Amino acid sequence: MTLQRTPHAVKATGLVKTFGDFRAVDGIDLEVRRGEIFGVLGPNGAGKTTMLSMLATLLSIDEGQAEIFGVDVRREPHRIRQLLGVTGQYASVDENLTASENLWLFGRLQGVASREAKETAERLLLQFALEEAADKPISQFSGGMRRRLDLAASLITRPPLIFLDEPTTGLDPRTRGQMWDTIRGLVADGSTILLTTQYLDEADQLADRIAVIDRGRKVAEGTPEELKTSVGDSTLQLQLSDGADQALAIDVVRKVLGEEPVLTPESGRMNVALDDANRAADVLIGLRQAGIGISSVSVDKPTLDEVFLALTGHDTGESSDPTDDRDLEVAR
Repeated sequence: MTLQRTPHAVKATGLVKTFGDFRAVDGIDLEVRRGEIFGVLGPNGAGKTTMLSMLATLLSIDEGQAEIFGVDVRREPHRIRQLLGVTGQYASVDENLTASENLWLFGRLQGVASREAKETAERLLLQFALEEAADKPISQFSGGMRRRLDLAASLITRPPLIFLDEPTTGLDPRTRGQMWDTIRGLVADGSTILLTTQYLDEADQLADRIAVIDRGRKVAEGTPEELKTSVGDSTLQLQLSDGADQALAIDVVRKVLGEEPVLTPESGRMNVALDDANRAADVLIGLRQAGIGISSVSVDKPTLDEVFLALTGHDTGESSDPTDDRDLEVAR
């Protein structure tokens, strides 16, 4: 399919999706440029998968507009599906078939001739380092092998745009690193990636630009460095002692810096954005004078963790959406 000459792989405005009275996606705007990895960062239940499902035509768009390479998602869903490869949170492969049989089947389902589907399966198994497991049933695969095969299945027709919905969930660190290398390789070969994740390090390592989503709304967007800079040049990280007066600690920081710290009450962890790292000493002196105990302290460059805490008041482990972001798999 000939793609329109547009700089955007994805352009969406005012996307809304409701389930009864619950607004899972609440007016999100999104622009993904050709040839980039665009990360959508948010906790479980933030609405990431719901938004992806709308763009992939798996869920209807209640309000707003969306285009993929200039093609209207609502008006031409069949064309949209020819432009996309989608890998969901859960492997969609058949447990009773081998890796080769699964890829051949996916090819046939997408209209690829039998011989070409077989050749494509062999090429993808080699590309994803699965050739030695080609004739093994999926029931014998590890979690990482399943994820690689699922990603390979989404590339049968070599789509120019690939949606990856939390592609490394449940993988061990070594396998996650291998998946990251695979994703970078896809972009190097000319693909555009829209990646959702709840892992801050994953977004930081992979994404050229990031949209931070919480409770169905986009709360920030920018490059990883732009987002980090937005919360200060440095971050003071404090672990308050057990039983410390948390309200008093917040008040001390307000008086010393004129800034609002981010406190996680359950853990007693406090993050304080600093325009000047030297101001950390002023905060520590103020806390000591107020009789507030500290068990650990550090000053470092801001991380995406601090960005998310500053923007939302909680970390990415919290869930706020009763749909639990499973819409993509339900729609399948």
